[in-house]
Amino acid sequence: MKRLCTIIALLLSVAAHGQMTNLTDFDHDLMHYGIQVGYTQSKFDVGFSDDESLHQLLQGVNSYYSAGFHIAVIADLALCPYVSLRSAPGLTLINRSLHYYWEEGYLASYPALDKKRSVESVYGEIPLDLKFRAMRWRNFQPYLTGGCSYGFDFASLRNNKNNNDESIVRLNTSDFRYTTGIGFDFFLHYVKFAIELKMSFGTSNLVIPDDDLYSRSTNKLNSRTFMLGFTFEG
Repeated sequence: MKRLCTIIALLLSVAAHGQMTNLTDFDHDLMHYGIQVGYTQSKFDVGFSDDESLHQLLQGVNSYYSAGFHIAVIADLALCPYVSLRSAPGLTLINRSLHYYWEEGYLASYPALDKKRSVESVYGEIPLDLKFRAMRWRNFQPYLTGGCSYGFDFASLRNNKNNNDESIVRLNTSDFRYTTGIGFDFFLHYVKFAIELKMSFGTSNLVIPDDDLYSRSTNKLNSRTFMLGFTFEG
């Protein structure tokens, strides 16, 4: 991690403070292509069940951010000098968890109850964003993004209704999200390098109603993802 931070610091220093202005005609091109890799933190936005009978057994359900990985290809179409339409289809690997807080008396009677269940997902992402760029200063240019995204979970177990493993958390495969982000472009000698912070907020309820106690404890699960991304465009 220290080496990565050192490399990034050197890149930023070279891009921002270099005497030569790099890639002077870059923003004049209609299309740009590139790749993006990212570190993600994801969790569920949990809606606790309204069933009063469950409240006597369960104090609540929560989810906390956990790490993941993202990789995508980028296609950027210039709409006007400071606005472009960008798509970055790719894959996101995440592992989210649900934490169950049982009433002490109930847990004492049933010590085998799960306190945590994990859900691994492999999302195919199809995002579409508008990128709003500020004026370029030498080799530096900040920007904002906003848009939407569709994700399909290839690892979803939604069809395992009759499985015998009761620890499986079944979720809907499709997820629609809206996204917002901020980034910083650095024009290097041969490529444009960017650091981007992005948040996505799922609008789809991922809950699949089941009869077991764990599934009935939530009536809403929405995805929340934070990403630190690094892009290279040529």
